[in-house]
This record gives sequence, C-alpha cells and structure tokens, in this order.
Amino acid sequence: MQQQRPAPLFIGDHPAIDFLNSTATPGGIRHEWIGDGLELIDWLVAAGLLDGESVPALWAKFGAASVDGVARQARELREWLRRFVERHAGRSLAVSVLGELEPVNRLLAVGQSYRQIAIAEVAPPEAANRLVLHRHQHWQQPEQLLEAVAEAIADLLCQGNFALVRRCEGTGCSLWFYDRTKRHARRWCSMAGCGNRAKAAAHRARSKEAAQADH
Repeated sequence: MQQQRPAPLFIGDHPAIDFLNSTATPGGIRHEWIGDGLELIDWLVAAGLLDGESVPALWAKFGAASVDGVARQARELREWLRRFVERHAGRSLAVSVLGELEPVNRLLAVGQSYRQIAIAEVAPPEAANRLVLHRHQHWQQPEQLLEAVAEAIADLLCQGNFALVRRCEGTGCSLWFYDRTKRHARRWCSMAGCGNRAKAAAHRARSKEAAQADH
C-alpha cells in the first residue's frame, strides 16, 4: 500500500527556506509537494503566499496546462535555490553572487502587484486601528504565481543572514532552516523529528557503553 503523503513542512522559519523544503525526505521517503499546478496552488495557499479566495478565478483565467507549466518552473527555481544554498550557506553573502541571481530577478520583473489600504477583518490586540495594507495582483500571466516566491527568496538574500541558513544534522535528512534561536545553536529540523531521534540514538550509545563497562 502506498504511504500517504504528509502535509507540507513549514519548519524553515523563512518562506524561502520552506519553498526549498517543498520536496524532502522525512522518514527516509522522498515527497514532492509541487508536482503539478494543483499542488503548487495548494502549497502557495498553505504557505501564505497566495490568497485562497483568488484561486477559482486563477484557474478560470489560466487553465490547468498553464499552471502545470508554472509548477515545472517552480521546481526548476527550487533546484536553482538548492544549489545556491548548498554553495553559500553558513557564511555571509559576497556581492559577487549577484551574477547568480538572474532566475530571481527575472521572476521579480513579471510582477504586476499593487497595494491598497483596507480594513482588517480581525485587528491584532496591539493595533491602534483596523487599517491594513493588502497586496493585490493584476493577473496577466501565470508566471506571476511565482512572484511571491521570488520576493521571499529576495528577502532571504537581501535582508537575511546566510550564515544562519543551515541544514538539519539528522542522518539522511534533507531539510533546511533559518536559525532564529537566541544563541544560534539550532541543529535539527524539529525536536519532534530528528532532534528526538538523535537524543534516542545518544541514549542507546550511552547505555551500550555502560553495559560494556560492567563486563
């Protein structure tokens, strides 16, 4: 029986890292969350990068074949990002990386977004009023679906600290994260996953050493 795919993983502490983790091997089994257009749309909504209310109109405007094509572009962008992260993670970015960023700048150039002031449905307790700034899109081409992803990547590159981009130390784990801990000492994708497995392995190793010492 085929194992059911888990829900998308949002453990990266940055939307660009979550995009990188949209294919992963939790439990040693590789999963793909943007395999086609429908999955891409679902992932964007789950990630907070697309308003779910706009989805029916997008399907009607662009159609499944076009959105499937964008999903293919998304996977290509993700693999470009993976290679970039593998080359540069763990240290501050040098200005020389600008020549590598054409895929991101190209997607940023297709954007047709604008902002409007609106009333928040639910205002946070600390808000002085209920006015919020919402982003809207003039949807002209399906590639605009990746504008929010490109902006997330740009934010990571321009506002983030690449020295804090790290890969989980779990054996066989493919997940990445942005270390926002106070001491910047995060090692695992999650304590519930690789963290607990590492603790259990360390406990077994200590128990084995103690047993051997008793003989």
